[in-house]
Amino acid sequence: MGGEKLEVGIQSYEDLEVYQQSFRLAVEIHKLTQSFPIEEKRELGYQMRRAAVSIAANIAEGYGRKNSTAEFKHFLRNALGSSNEVSVLLKLAKEIGYPIERKIIDEYEVVGKRLYRLIESWK
Repeated sequence: MGGEKLEVGIQSYEDLEVYQQSFRLAVEIHKLTQSFPIEEKRELGYQMRRAAVSIAANIAEGYGRKNSTAEFKHFLRNALGSSNEVSVLLKLAKEIGYPIERKIIDEYEVVGKRLYRLIESWK
């Protein structure tokens, strides 16, 4: 779990490790939910996809406002909330019998920790 190198060498939100990880995981969530039954694709799957995409999108939108520390942190907090939401939804899906691997749940916990550290350390 590497930390972000704040502002040094960061030219874009795409340079942030937490963005890269959250984007990759959003793609995984999209693929994962395609195996859900049709009714779950529309309900639980939709909610999982929306929250997963929201993480990367909030990081990107917030980075666009990085000159305002308060605004950037606001978007990072939104991303953290969405990360927590995905974690809950993954645990729920696993509990009701969908083939959710513990690895993806663990990765969302890492995303949450990275976001928290970035919020705390961004100046």
